[in-house]
Amino acid sequence: MQKLRTAVVGAGKMGAIHAKVYNGLDASDLIAVADPDAARAEALAAQYGCRALTDPKDLCGQVDAVTISAPTTAHWPLAKLFLEHRIPVLIEKPLASSVEEGRRIVELSRAQDTVVAVGHSERCNPVVQAMKRLEIEPRFIEANRVSPYPFRSGDIGVVLDVMIHDIDIILSLARSPIQKVDAVGVNVIADHEDICNARLVFENGCIANITASRLALKTERKVRVFSRQAYLSLDYYRKEGIVIKTDPNVDVVTWIREHQQAQDFDFSQVNWTDLLHIEQLDITEAEPLRVEQEAFLRAVADRTHRPEVTAEEGLAALVCADQILSEIGRHPWNV
Repeated sequence: MQKLRTAVVGAGKMGAIHAKVYNGLDASDLIAVADPDAARAEALAAQYGCRALTDPKDLCGQVDAVTISAPTTAHWPLAKLFLEHRIPVLIEKPLASSVEEGRRIVELSRAQDTVVAVGHSERCNPVVQAMKRLEIEPRFIEANRVSPYPFRSGDIGVVLDVMIHDIDIILSLARSPIQKVDAVGVNVIADHEDICNARLVFENGCIANITASRLALKTERKVRVFSRQAYLSLDYYRKEGIVIKTDPNVDVVTWIREHQQAQDFDFSQVNWTDLLHIEQLDITEAEPLRVEQEAFLRAVADRTHRPEVTAEEGLAALVCADQILSEIGRHPWNV
């Protein structure tokens, strides 16, 4: 694939990571970093021998693709700028700071026939990629994502900052419209919610229970999935998981029934895990952000391909997050 001229807008922590990955891709020629803070832009640009800019407008006509890793409130104005010049963008999650702005991005992307990808990098986690290959039909999903306070993303709460990762993954697994949302959240040290639990009910009967916190003492990112085909227990953080498939365990049910008929059989001596057919999830190690950017640039170069997470999918996650936030607002803790 021919090298595409790329740039990163936003030279903060995520911008620095995006710049590093772009600089290492064969399909990318990182030509610039833009940030209102000139010193920060120059420091990051110097690492990769590219230009430092303070005005993103200067990128128009100079680049083939841009990653927007600026604060969430700047996503729509920046996306509008580049899409009006038909420059494809990868926008860090969440897609926008409101559903209305998210819809504007999607509509402008369609009107300009220009690629928009959303940086839900957890969708590119090797564990999620391995789970996707199983093609399961989930009936119940339980996700927990907790960590110490990150000292970033102060303009949004834990739902848009953290929980939205699991919202996006769950929507891609459930593949059904949401029928009902219940949620409760509380802000402890910030102006926005720091802890939240949400329950999603889908029209196809799937149910998801999601917990997110940025006040935990340790980092944990786990999910359990119950489906007709298998039970999965996955750890995004450790990049590992187990699968208990239905078919290979049918004989276990027969064994249990036979021994239940023997009144003197002591089930307390049975090691349950020895009876089950448990497989380690086949995980191929890959850097999520690299997978995300490669898919984005492939979609830019060849429109028969699509980004890992499209603008429409990013909007769906934002709509769900907005429903959760509305439910939190209906159950305030300060009354």
